[in-house]
Amino acid sequence: MTQSISANTDRVSQLDILRGAALLGILIMNMISFGLPGVHYLNPTAEGPLEGLDYIAFLFSEVFANEKFMGLFSILFGAGVVLFTERIESKGMSAAIWHYRRNLWLFVFGMAHAYLLWSGDILVTYAVCSVWLFFFRGWSVRGLLLAASAFLGLLMAANVFFGLSMPYWPPGDVDGLRAFWTPDAESIAREVAAFHGSWWQQMSERIPNSLAFQTDLMPFTAPRATGMMLLGMALYKSGVLTGQRDRRWNGRLALIGLTLGTLISGFGVWQNELAGWTIEYSFFQGGQFRTLGMIALVLGYIGALLWLCEGGAGKWMERRLAPVGRMAMTNYLMQTILATTVMYGHGLGWFNTMGRAELWCIILPIWLLQIFWSKWWMDRFRFGPFEWLWRTATYWKAQPMRR
Repeated sequence: MTQSISANTDRVSQLDILRGAALLGILIMNMISFGLPGVHYLNPTAEGPLEGLDYIAFLFSEVFANEKFMGLFSILFGAGVVLFTERIESKGMSAAIWHYRRNLWLFVFGMAHAYLLWSGDILVTYAVCSVWLFFFRGWSVRGLLLAASAFLGLLMAANVFFGLSMPYWPPGDVDGLRAFWTPDAESIAREVAAFHGSWWQQMSERIPNSLAFQTDLMPFTAPRATGMMLLGMALYKSGVLTGQRDRRWNGRLALIGLTLGTLISGFGVWQNELAGWTIEYSFFQGGQFRTLGMIALVLGYIGALLWLCEGGAGKWMERRLAPVGRMAMTNYLMQTILATTVMYGHGLGWFNTMGRAELWCIILPIWLLQIFWSKWWMDRFRFGPFEWLWRTATYWKAQPMRR
């Protein structure tokens, strides 16, 4: 009988495997933003209906990836806050000082990522959420679950409110939102021209897009991330994330989560299709089933991955997925560097030349590269390059790099 991974690895390895899977999965949605005008991330019909393989690629990403892998990554970030502060406190050090120093540098890296490379950065959002997340670290599992439900519930209630109140908005506000949801041909052409240009010419789009993501969208992205981070804290404290539940329990979690999540997310896509992906429905209310489906599918992914860890795939996942997770920041930033080099004008200039299905020809090679490169690197070094820089900046002391 195959020895389970949980029998011969510590709790951190379980988290690394989950983090590696989340990191790879994030690229599915991010590649849409890398390769197509930004509106396609939210409104798949912005430039007309999708057909054939492009529609299949959209359906797969919308049901199984959109918000799901970012939700999983948020869960692991929350668990990481508890793990990090536990370690600091066990050494008799101030958890607050080191938590905020660590996340101040995360904010710095995120700002550089957003304004120098790609406007879809999530590190800034995580660093902002860490400000209040710290105060939840000592809560009980029950308290954390209630807090997570409150954040996610308030977000969903706000979306319903905004959606229902749109008929009463000033006409100018509605027109502005419509222009964002379905930009005219001139706006799209301007974006395409900018990203076909030099790195400096791209700034005309990157800077305002980054600013909008960090201001206008923050009231929506931060509560969603916070809710999932709090859920991650609860799952960590209850032993779910660290392989302390048996394989049968994980299997049940996988079956229930994957089934419910697929049905809920699929129903949400169907409702958006019936509404014609209009701004009146799809921008606010149309995302509700995506959020509910995210919660279920993320739990299903966790159950499935931990179930696999207990079987024949466990050794492979420990060898290949765990190294990806151990250098998650490096791999996250490298996905941006690789994809923008392929898509933007300072590289191959393929931006807006590929459909959604064709983008998988970029996703899959990046996955393979990161899986094999991460293993090679972590066999020789203690940290990924950016992880080393992050730790060195946090502790203000060069960290030992070689094993």
